[in-house]
Amino acid sequence: MNCTFCKIVNGNISARIISQNDNAVAFLDDLPLSFGHTLIIPKRHYSKVQDMDREYSSGTFDLLRVVTAAVEKAAGVKASTIAIHNGSEAGQVISHVHIHIIPRTAGDGAGPVHSMFKNRPKISSERMDSTLNAIKELL
Repeated sequence: MNCTFCKIVNGNISARIISQNDNAVAFLDDLPLSFGHTLIIPKRHYSKVQDMDREYSSGTFDLLRVVTAAVEKAAGVKASTIAIHNGSEAGQVISHVHIHIIPRTAGDGAGPVHSMFKNRPKISSERMDSTLNAIKELL
């Protein structure tokens, strides 16, 4: 497998590792969007969040919970954006689940997630209801 994140987990590529547990590792992003920009990845290769099993999902999100507070404090901020690009169409460049912790400040220019979408759809109430029902049926 030629996955950059798997190579970090296996020790074949160095990374600035912050913390880890049995199932996940946190490290500084080499291409930071802000001071302290951190990535959390599962130690097993999963391309998308829905592919993860409970053990790796729990380990990954538990590490996220713990590391986020430390990243914000070290970066001297009161907030961060937590982001997952889940598939290439969503902007995922490396096909291995990774969670961004991006420390944020007022006026940093990034804006809320809603600012990413310039062409937001107009969805009728009926379509919202049918979407709701379709999702619920698939659970």
